[in-house]
Amino acid sequence: MDQPALADFLRSRRSGLRPEDVGLPAGPRRLVPGLRREEVAALAGMSADYYVRMEQARSPQPSEQMLAALARALRLSNDERDYLYRLADHNVPARTPLDTHVAPSLMRVFDRLEETPALILSSLGETLAQNWLGAALLGDHSRHTGLARSSVYRWFTDPTDREIYPFADRQRQSRAQVAGLPAAFGAAGQRSRAGALVRELSRVSAEFTEIWELQDVATRFQDHKTLIHPELGPIELDCQTLLTEDRGQALLILTAAPRSEAAEKLALLAVLGHQRFAPAPPTGGPAPE
Repeated sequence: MDQPALADFLRSRRSGLRPEDVGLPAGPRRLVPGLRREEVAALAGMSADYYVRMEQARSPQPSEQMLAALARALRLSNDERDYLYRLADHNVPARTPLDTHVAPSLMRVFDRLEETPALILSSLGETLAQNWLGAALLGDHSRHTGLARSSVYRWFTDPTDREIYPFADRQRQSRAQVAGLPAAFGAAGQRSRAGALVRELSRVSAEFTEIWELQDVATRFQDHKTLIHPELGPIELDCQTLLTEDRGQALLILTAAPRSEAAEKLALLAVLGHQRFAPAPPTGGPAPE
């Protein structure tokens, strides 16, 4: 690992960003340009001390997961992300339809969505980014590991994951969960994460198998849905979807009609935040092949 070059690269990317570039308030006048180290650490979900040591060229080799989080936090392009991996002496991730690195252009849109729930999903339903209102409404998806990072896997293996939808909507939602998988499976192949997901769900869920064999393929650009919040009850929301050019990632934006009961509930949700959530252990399925 080239620690000095890695440290220089991280400092240069950090100094080139402003708080508003990553969805943070500008705050008081800053003595130096760029983000603070603790801000980058918070965006990447790591300790500030570890990030400081990375910039001081005295940290151990970061994991691939940590590099992926840093690339997202620093809004790196694909080429910059690849360079980061090389400096840290890791293999460069393959650029496939299942690539989980979020394009900076999509993140810029996401960063400006502060007043409504929003999240970015991969083609396998993995949450790649989730704003705080999205986590308050849907739960914090970052706690999931393994195959359970996929909303499709959780839907067919964890009954509690369905509780957010009214019973009458769950059959439609089951079909919608599966409808996006054939395209990802066809593009990536059986030996990919998509293949591992399909094989495991086919093994454990008869419902998934029945729907999968229908081979329905569909992408919903907009939808009207009712979500059930534990404290606030049913909330009627419109869901708009913005897809990347290769349809590998989707930005979901949940909004309520102005002056509606749902709008009032979202405003109350902003006050409640995460107060209802108790610590929960990570959930995970078998590791992808």
